[in-house]
Amino acid sequence: MALLPRLLLVALLLVAVTGEADAGGAGHGQARYDRVFSFGDSLTDTGNSAILPVTAGGPFTNPPYGQTHFGRPNGRASDGRLVIDFIVESLGLPPPTPYLAGKTAVDFLHGANFAVGGATALDPAFLQSRGITSFVPVSLSNQTSWFNGVLQLLDSTGNGQRKIMASSLLYLGEIGFNDYSFVAVFGNGTVGLAQSLVPHIVGAIRSVLTDAIGVGARTMVVAGMIPMGCEPELLALLPGGAGDYYDRASGCIARFNQLAQLHNRALKRMLCQLRRDHPGAAIHYADLYRLIAAVVSSPRKYGFGDMPLAACCGGGGGPYNFNFTFFCGTPAATACADPSESVSWDGIHYTEAANRFVAHAILRGL
Repeated sequence: MALLPRLLLVALLLVAVTGEADAGGAGHGQARYDRVFSFGDSLTDTGNSAILPVTAGGPFTNPPYGQTHFGRPNGRASDGRLVIDFIVESLGLPPPTPYLAGKTAVDFLHGANFAVGGATALDPAFLQSRGITSFVPVSLSNQTSWFNGVLQLLDSTGNGQRKIMASSLLYLGEIGFNDYSFVAVFGNGTVGLAQSLVPHIVGAIRSVLTDAIGVGARTMVVAGMIPMGCEPELLALLPGGAGDYYDRASGCIARFNQLAQLHNRALKRMLCQLRRDHPGAAIHYADLYRLIAAVVSSPRKYGFGDMPLAACCGGGGGPYNFNFTFFCGTPAATACADPSESVSWDGIHYTEAANRFVAHAILRGL
């Protein structure tokens, strides 16, 4: 699928990023960054999960992951590049080193990626107190500790760290999906408990940003929640009946998209307050929900195929092509002929084509 039409159509969705960015960083002009520090879960992880013992050797380490761009599995839960990869490439920078792959200051000269597949925003102990079990023992507080450790490696002085952060871009990818989805899946589709987590998750995100601003961060991009109800995984595992269970326009699960919107409203309110508290920081909001929802509702308009709710790689057939028995990367799974036609790669993560679409909108906002 040709790239040019998609890039032209991105202009129609620039408000998804710039509408919130103007309040925090208008007038900064063309920025020059020397490195990127990124946080998040599997939508941003470029290799930590392949090293972390509890996730190493998972399906994403097998073909056909990575086939589109790298020609082999490359530590990413996609057929190719992620949003963070496109952002870094467009800035002309080498990719930030996955935190678990680095040891010395030299390894992190161009930044670090702290994102881990399966990571939660909230600490496992907090989730356990609410009866929620997380499967990967990494939260935003862990990633913040790693970030502070890397800064210490690069420069142990406060002035030195502020200089480093002044020329760095901080990208906080989507985070919180795992917290919410664990409740949704194991709570048989109920969202009441998940909704109660919203202020805590947004508070955890605020803590990361406040910590970064405290050590000199000036430019931050914060991604909102994706339209959870459009995930093939949740659609296949939690089928509904008649009535308003599904959104008529998109076919997504309405209650989960409403949860994502609740999260995003709270997140945007928090970012507005953070801008007021720290007027010298440029804090950009990236509206992943609006971008992905637009593609799902009108896939042909944005250069994708007619089945935006079906996983490209996996098995099980039907409208979602998702079944854990045939999960992508396992022997029984198969991949579609042209991943660029698909929005979802494996039922949970996006294709390189979808990631490119989102990344270019974010970059235009910067």
